Amino acid sequence: MLNNNKKSDKEVDEALRPIFNDMLKYAPSKLFGIAGNAVIVPVYTNLLSPEQYGIYTISLAVLSFLCILFSDWVGLSGLRFFRQHQIQNGISKYLSTLIMLLAANIISMFIIAYIFRNYFYEFFKIPSKLFLVILILIIPVAIRALLFQILRAQIKPISFTISTIINQILTILISVLVIKYLHLGGVSILIGMFISIGIIDVVLMYQSNIFSYFKCERPRLDTLKTLFTYGVPIAVTSISLWFITQSNKFILRHFNGFSDVGLYGVAYGLTFPILMTLFAIITIAAFPRIINIYEDKKDVRPVISKLTAYFMLISFPLAVLSSLYSTEIVQIFANAKFEKAAMLIPYFAFGAVFLSFAEYTTMQYHLANKTYINTILKVITGLIGLGLNYILIKQYGILGAGIATLITNFIYFFSSTLVVLPNLNWQIPYKEIFKIILSFIPLYVIFLFLHNSNLIHPLLQILLLLIVYYASYYTLSFVKMSKIR
Repeated sequence: MLNNNKKSDKEVDEALRPIFNDMLKYAPSKLFGIAGNAVIVPVYTNLLSPEQYGIYTISLAVLSFLCILFSDWVGLSGLRFFRQHQIQNGISKYLSTLIMLLAANIISMFIIAYIFRNYFYEFFKIPSKLFLVILILIIPVAIRALLFQILRAQIKPISFTISTIINQILTILISVLVIKYLHLGGVSILIGMFISIGIIDVVLMYQSNIFSYFKCERPRLDTLKTLFTYGVPIAVTSISLWFITQSNKFILRHFNGFSDVGLYGVAYGLTFPILMTLFAIITIAAFPRIINIYEDKKDVRPVISKLTAYFMLISFPLAVLSSLYSTEIVQIFANAKFEKAAMLIPYFAFGAVFLSFAEYTTMQYHLANKTYINTILKVITGLIGLGLNYILIKQYGILGAGIATLITNFIYFFSSTLVVLPNLNWQIPYKEIFKIILSFIPLYVIFLFLHNSNLIHPLLQILLLLIVYYASYYTLSFVKMSKIR
């Protein structure tokens, strides 16, 4: 039995090795993205009023809604079946079908948006000119989304990293220039995004070498059927997730106005984009490799279990420290007029953890091509989240948005651990969880000492506490290994 366990551990380590190599290659883009998101909040909050920042926040929510319906699921479907068509030497026809499907979706979006434009204005509570800017912005965003997924499928992490970093820099620089010289408020950032993403699209076309694959051929009906069968449930699932994470902005807008949406946007910007970008370093590298392992008829559960252990090791201390230092974080990274946003940080930090955690527990549905299960879970959770947002925001204001976000994301994660497919269940890493819990004891003791003194800057305190946490964890691992010997 011991030999079998050693053999199993060795196989898992061998499967993880290329994932870790890819993580190192993807890491610069994600770490730079984290830095970019950290810079965005102080830059934009110093240049925009809470109301204008609220308009920008609402615009991103509308943009994500339309991208979910018409573009994102095409790229995700393309990633899932890329390997399958690569094995069959059918990449050219496959990519041709993907591109034509995306183009048809974008054209359909403009037609639907024109016909039902008044309903969109009323539903989102935005002026017609702003809606038109968002629609135009979707074109380069949709192209970028598809090309990024193709790069992931081709396992080109370095190209992905370079493009992501350039995109981040260009967006911030161009947006700041437009804000300062054209004085267009929150719309300035959308214009900056359009220009920078358009440039990146050209770069991605060459990095993915898509011109050598693409041929203007008649789309394959069987491929289209597969893409729709897999992708449409993903779109419905993502819409449900949108209601979980974005509907509160519109409910806040209804009850409290754009200023509270601006506060919400700051708290959201200091948690979800930063934390989920960091957490995505694992999944963005792991998912294509896990698909390959599964397609090779191997057991992926030990690999996923090991990855969740690493995820918890990284995510839990960051969420805890974000909560403990929420006030200091907002004071450092946002203008003083946004300081009330600190009350939302703990809820959003842990909400981001549970939402990211669900990416591992829901991999089973993607691997088994049963994304409809994930769709059902998210639809139910989305409806619960919508109800919670309305009730709690109406009663507690902006704080209700944070409470609803945390509860809803936890429900989604927990439900995905209950609905399990055969031979794809999540193997809980109990030993790792126990060590993680024990590692928080010295962290909290030292926090009580540091937080009561003003001798060390809050960011240095956070760094020191992280060092204590990881030192405690690896000490426990060493003690355990010694005991086994």
